[in-house]
Amino acid sequence: MSFQPRRMALRALPLLSLLWPLLFPPISHAHPAEPADASNGRFYGMLRSRDLTPFGFLRLDMRPAHALTIEPGSFAFEAELGYQNTWALSENVEKFLKTLEPSGRRAMTPQLIQEIQDLPGENYMLDLESATLDLAVHYKLSRRWSAYAIASAVSYHGGLMDWGIERFHQALGFDTFGRHAVARGGTTLLYDLKGAQVVMSELPRPQGFLDPTVGLRYTGIKLPGRWQMSAEIAAKLPLDGTRPLLSTGRTDIGMQTSVRRLGERNALHLDFAAVYYAGEDLPSPHGSQIVPTLIVGWERQLDGRTNISLQGYASRSVYTHVQTDLEELLRDKFQLSLGLRHRFDHTIVSFAVTENLQNLNNTPDIGFQFGVGWVPTLQQ
Repeated sequence: MSFQPRRMALRALPLLSLLWPLLFPPISHAHPAEPADASNGRFYGMLRSRDLTPFGFLRLDMRPAHALTIEPGSFAFEAELGYQNTWALSENVEKFLKTLEPSGRRAMTPQLIQEIQDLPGENYMLDLESATLDLAVHYKLSRRWSAYAIASAVSYHGGLMDWGIERFHQALGFDTFGRHAVARGGTTLLYDLKGAQVVMSELPRPQGFLDPTVGLRYTGIKLPGRWQMSAEIAAKLPLDGTRPLLSTGRTDIGMQTSVRRLGERNALHLDFAAVYYAGEDLPSPHGSQIVPTLIVGWERQLDGRTNISLQGYASRSVYTHVQTDLEELLRDKFQLSLGLRHRFDHTIVSFAVTENLQNLNNTPDIGFQFGVGWVPTLQQ
């Protein structure tokens, strides 16, 4: 795997520029202000955003663990809206589209699709946006055990964010990646691999419900000092069989261990997950495999109710069992998220932005998450 630190740094620049004033506030020579009121401050844990990789969310995705604990016998509710833009393509397709850029944009016609398919070797192109909505309910069974269920839906559509992303790339001197050869707002799914030949210029079912997830969590694991640990298991249940772009029709099972160290104002979070992914047939055939994931997060209390979080995500590509030699699909996924959360009594609102890093053709270009959580009775 080739490591590209300069390219990674450029991709992370928007997130780090937002974080810099918080990490390094300006020095003031005036009298120090009163300390922030942290008497009712809490750590919220990891950003609860899921992996937004197109069709990666068809498999079970263990959500990053939260750090809030509710009273036994009570409920908590979450709603998470994720929105992402993806422009991913193989090297041959990118080179071909760049030769077309001088003559302007064009629609993804059957003729253009055929020209891409006629390129030598294996090729793929993915141009779309998607919005996912997760609704979760948690129930505290006892002081240590809790259960949860998540209902999810997705909507696929064209590129509402294409214009802004292209202007951002131009402003920072990024490559065009062939975007300027194709009309904005389109949806294209093209796989011409050894084990898959799929072409969709209009998605057959642009929206629908995904498979629900149920899980069980235990928080009674003792660690020394300020370290805490929890563990959970979950399953994705296909209730309505195989549905193209909505369900693999197969049951996935996962386990996750979460370790955290809660300080006075800062917290370190680590999540280790392994999911048995049973595979799928569409949009490209996948065999069953174990997909490991590591998430490392840092959280800081800005005041008694507002926290900022920065977390990195690393996971194996689900294409490792697809018959293909394209390294772009086989490389691991790396993403960086920056988020802000604020608590209004029993309601927690959050906003986060996610950028892909290093391997730019197997994850979304950029994603946003908006979350609302209602926690009526917090455990002391």
